[in-house]
Amino acid sequence: MNTAGTDTTLIRIESVSRSFDDVVALDAVSMEIRENEFFALLGPSGCGKTTLLRVLAGFEHPDSGSVAIGTQDLLSLPPNKRPVNMMFQSYALFPHMSVEKNVGYGLEREGRQKDEIGARVAEVLTTVGLTDKARTRPAQLSGGQRQRVALARAIIKRPRLLLLDEPLSALDRKIRAEMQLELKRLQHEVGITFVVVTHDQEEAMSMADRVAVMAAGRVQQLDTPMALYRNPGNLFVAGFIGASNLLAGSVEGGVFASANFGLIPGCGTPTGITAGHLVVRPEDVRIVAPSDGAITGVVADVQFHGAASSVIVDAAGIVPVTMTAMVTGMAAVRPGDHVGLVWDLGVVVEDSLK
Repeated sequence: MNTAGTDTTLIRIESVSRSFDDVVALDAVSMEIRENEFFALLGPSGCGKTTLLRVLAGFEHPDSGSVAIGTQDLLSLPPNKRPVNMMFQSYALFPHMSVEKNVGYGLEREGRQKDEIGARVAEVLTTVGLTDKARTRPAQLSGGQRQRVALARAIIKRPRLLLLDEPLSALDRKIRAEMQLELKRLQHEVGITFVVVTHDQEEAMSMADRVAVMAAGRVQQLDTPMALYRNPGNLFVAGFIGASNLLAGSVEGGVFASANFGLIPGCGTPTGITAGHLVVRPEDVRIVAPSDGAITGVVADVQFHGAASSVIVDAAGIVPVTMTAMVTGMAAVRPGDHVGLVWDLGVVVEDSLK
């Protein structure tokens, strides 16, 4: 059973560009995707992630650049000859066919023997936990079960690469959370490289081994979820990945000078950055007495989430700034309280996109 991606490169994408009239969908995109990796392409609508997925599938051809799978030129192969399969957002199941017929359809089209088809269908239905639904039709299944059927149909041909286009968008919140865990488990179980396209940062961060954050047709940062969260490469990544407190300013002698509050302690100042934003995550902010705070303010609101509370503070500076602190359980402060805020961890990022 595979438990993690390897360091072996499966897909090598080099300087891939694609434009549609005056719209640049992909702008010299380069990245490597590893063998047995759960890889996410994350970004807002129009960032280029779906176009890149379609290039890998063979539904789009780039204007320039190259894509290789192992040592083979992927772009020279038609879609049906690529060791790649795709699971669509709509699932595209045949309503008149049973689950087992849907799953085995691709093998039937290849002219495989009935015994082989039956054995492989049984194997993959066991993997996705749908053995008891083999003769059921899609209309009789839940959304999560239909998603599993689509996944079974995609993996039965044993592709080296499985592409998933917003695979959980049709599911409600509770089922989405369950299927995030299920997809990760199945990816480990079958040992196939998964590339998922999503605009949901929580989904990407919870499932993927590595994430490529895209904007304006380019990769803004490619890293592990933890590295993206703790060390965002620019302001876009900091704002797109998780909640952030952002303070504009400049770096002077290795110290961050906020435009609103003057010199601010507790920040990382990467070499070469002279101006940008200080990024402080809410869970890193501590509420203290006003006299002990790096900055001070008045509590504007307290939002209780069960395991934690968000404390929103109108900070007192040259220009008003709202800061958020995340505290465990019920907060000890109330709206109108005067408080100080301190933190031990922050990072300065540049404002510009790559």
